[in-house]
Amino acid sequence: MCGLLAYFSTDAPRVDDTVVSDVQEALHCLRHRGPDENEVWHDDRVVYGFNRLSFIDIENSHQPMPYADGRYRIVFNGEIYNYLELRAELAAAGAAFATEGDTEAIVAGYHLWGEEVVTRLRGMFAFVIWDSETRTVFGARDPFGIKPLFTTRLADGAIAFSSEKKALLEMLGGSTAAGGVDPASLQHYLTLQYVPEPASLHRGIRRIESGTSFTVSGGELSTSRYFHPTFPVRPVTKDEQQPLYDRIAEVLDDSVRVHMRADVTVGSFLSGGIDSTAIAALAKRYNPDLMTFTVGFERQGFSEIDVAAESAAAIGVEHITKVVTAEEFAGSIPLVVWYLDDPVADPALVPLYFVAREARKHVKVVLSGEGADELFGGYNIYREPLSLAAFERLPQGIRRALGTLSAKLPDGMRGKDLLRRGSIPLEQRYYGNARIFRDEELTFLEKRDPDLSHVAVTRELYERTRAAGYDDVTAMQYVDLFTWLRGDILVKADKMTMANSLELRVPFLDPEVFRVASTIPVDQRVTKDTTKYALRRALEQIVPPHVLNRRKLGFPVPTRHWLAEDLHDWARQTIEDSQTDEWLDKQQVLAMLTAHRQNQRAGSPVDHSRKLWTLLVFMVWHGIFVEGRITPEVPETVYPVRL
Repeated sequence: MCGLLAYFSTDAPRVDDTVVSDVQEALHCLRHRGPDENEVWHDDRVVYGFNRLSFIDIENSHQPMPYADGRYRIVFNGEIYNYLELRAELAAAGAAFATEGDTEAIVAGYHLWGEEVVTRLRGMFAFVIWDSETRTVFGARDPFGIKPLFTTRLADGAIAFSSEKKALLEMLGGSTAAGGVDPASLQHYLTLQYVPEPASLHRGIRRIESGTSFTVSGGELSTSRYFHPTFPVRPVTKDEQQPLYDRIAEVLDDSVRVHMRADVTVGSFLSGGIDSTAIAALAKRYNPDLMTFTVGFERQGFSEIDVAAESAAAIGVEHITKVVTAEEFAGSIPLVVWYLDDPVADPALVPLYFVAREARKHVKVVLSGEGADELFGGYNIYREPLSLAAFERLPQGIRRALGTLSAKLPDGMRGKDLLRRGSIPLEQRYYGNARIFRDEELTFLEKRDPDLSHVAVTRELYERTRAAGYDDVTAMQYVDLFTWLRGDILVKADKMTMANSLELRVPFLDPEVFRVASTIPVDQRVTKDTTKYALRRALEQIVPPHVLNRRKLGFPVPTRHWLAEDLHDWARQTIEDSQTDEWLDKQQVLAMLTAHRQNQRAGSPVDHSRKLWTLLVFMVWHGIFVEGRITPEVPETVYPVRL
């Protein structure tokens, strides 16, 4: 696990002491991603910077790593869980190895199999390989986008890649040199609560998309998608149901087994839900001394500490908790946003940061349950097609009339949103598992493009689902793989754990698990009464009974109450101090904050907290990365770890 930074001259040998020094200085922005090693290597065209957090074979697997007598040089961020099997296969084909780790398996695989190596990797990864013989670059990100990779073209024409955008901003010379704020990305952020790939909030910096490989040749960067998720769903008879549940349990157990490969202690995050509990219970089989970690708040209804503690006791693991106060929450926000690179308006980022910080005092690696909902049908919104089935049978004229009626109903009235959503097709109403500002609500956005819509983000995705003949539930899951999962869930997982030099591994997001999950029929994913039906049945003998059918909470955050009470003054000050007038009508934002407080005090169901939080996170981000007015105090070191 590491932070990588790579510079490639594209037209002539340009590397000199100044370029090497620039990379070294920018690499400091990534120190939290790898405090165990810091290396810079270069030739006349390439500079590699690398920070490493070590787990396996640190004595030999130093990076940037050479291969084939120095023909290749690789930097790699991630973990390859089938590296032992790959090394055996490569050795049988004549490959020679100088190390015992997974990095060399990637570059040896590239030497033997070429670009097809990415389809053989079971793990999370972002890597860049320089071939000094052909003067070309090859790299890739893992199928789901667990590990990040940003890219930009520098002023001298060179192309750079980095695990974090802030290092590229340093190389470019700041926000203005990076093209400033991208209006389209900001508009999408306000709708989705994250900036969709491959864009970033700066015009001049992009992301390599999940599931794609790339080459740099002749000075040009080109990408190619190698991961094309499919859902070869097939019905199961009553006699086939239990074998299906057994296959799910077996593949999850195998995934956890390989995700436990490390030479350091591995722990596990544990909320009150079925996903993290299942991972912890399976991990206990391979580490009897497993430690689990959870986080909560003092406000009733916003903490799963008690349920998590009960689960930990039931599976027999040592359990550590962290309670976050409103003051701690507010004080951490600038630092959390700095680690993010781009704003992500998910309040769960903050408790995740704190539980990661607590875990890092004890372990270097944790397992977690991300991805279970997207693969097995875990979000309540996936049940919506069942509740809207009656609308689908109505003539379009009647559906449009119901939509018109819904617009006339008061905000917060029961049934208003059901009528609105039932009146429009799936492609227009569902754009990922987030619902912040609808297009017509963006009146405060000073540079709104009326022709730009969330539909632009998902149009191609829906075209693929329709071409494949997927039902609405499967289409929603497919869309989430390319939106919510990689835009929110995996960003916060990577950024908040790496902020604390802690590696997070996600056994549900394993190619073998996906291969099984993708075949599950809809009636085994969602029903009128529950979600993740097949997964719950598969885990009946693994998780304690008290969490088997428990409602999903995750790490809930009381922002609704805090923005009306404890954090109200902080929010008002943040808005007033922000220099975002070019982008936002701040008076409208202040009016929304006042209305939210009044609504909460009056007991009104109208809740603006998610909208306000989205705007506040952008303002803090702007204060850090554009204005330079906010300077978080970034820790230089990480906690010692008990090995």
